[in-house]
Amino acid sequence: MTRLTLAVDAMGGDFGPRVTVPSALQALASHSHLDLLLVGIPDTITPLLAKADPFLVGRLQVIPAESVIASDVRTSQAIRNSRGSSMRIALELVKEGRAQACVSAGNTGALMGLAKLLIKPLDGIERPALMTVLPHQQRGKTVVLDLGANVDSDSDMLVQFAVMGAVMAEEVLGTDRPRVALLNIGQEETKGLESIRAAASVLKAAEEINFIGYMEGNDLLTGKTDVLVCDGFVGNVTLKTMEGVVRMFLSLLKSSGEGKKRSWWLMLLGRWIQKRLAQRFGHLNPDQYNGACLLGLRGTVIKSHGAANQRAFAVAIEQAEQAARRLVPERIAARLDAVLARSDKA
Repeated sequence: MTRLTLAVDAMGGDFGPRVTVPSALQALASHSHLDLLLVGIPDTITPLLAKADPFLVGRLQVIPAESVIASDVRTSQAIRNSRGSSMRIALELVKEGRAQACVSAGNTGALMGLAKLLIKPLDGIERPALMTVLPHQQRGKTVVLDLGANVDSDSDMLVQFAVMGAVMAEEVLGTDRPRVALLNIGQEETKGLESIRAAASVLKAAEEINFIGYMEGNDLLTGKTDVLVCDGFVGNVTLKTMEGVVRMFLSLLKSSGEGKKRSWWLMLLGRWIQKRLAQRFGHLNPDQYNGACLLGLRGTVIKSHGAANQRAFAVAIEQAEQAARRLVPERIAARLDAVLARSDKA
């Protein structure tokens, strides 16, 4: 397999190198064709590599950075003061062709703004969107976007998101004629914001898009659609609400019955039920699908949750490896112009 090099913003997120460095080593152990560029403060990163497998350490390089973009800084301020920061240097490595993808758990607004500035959107894309692939109860996957890159999206942007999501589902997930839906407050055509209704009319007329109409939030995990489109505000709230509920459910499975005196057969039955439920719903654990792709750029950028643990950040690196290996930006660009042009004519 062709070797891939990924740039990792080692300083981003709530935990920084304490999570990103072990996750990087885990990714290297899982993928023999992978090399990593860890961007950050060397004095913070190097001690965490001291006891690591020398073979793995030999496949990574620490790229020095002078500063870290804070998670709570305003986007405009972060971009103005970004020179020398770990996030900006990681993105510059992609721009220069030294890395095929960038992974960061840092400030979402700064990552979006710097990615647009340095890597540039594809032709026909007004603003990139954060996209992730969520598992559903039928053991399949649903592409969901936007998840927070654009708080307010007009109808043109929603159409662009639908096109990118459909291409992603078809080219990467292998879904034939992926079903596309718009997230709305009801399934009736008269419901929802004007931007949603206007986007729906365009998508209905686009032969290249298998548009199935509106879908409500309670169907997010049912598998009724292959691509779910919404603006970033709604998408972010929806995703985090779902993740909170799933985490609570899985936590209840682990703690159920603790501290209570029960007969041995009830305890045995309870453990069996917990195990079966964990097997049935464990694939919905948010740690297993951490990492949202900033779709619509000329290069691959993956945004990890800021609070990601080691396991979750390793999944984000895995997402970057898959997107880079499958040439996601190139595949989208190859079809985007024609699809959007026909959609505009319709």
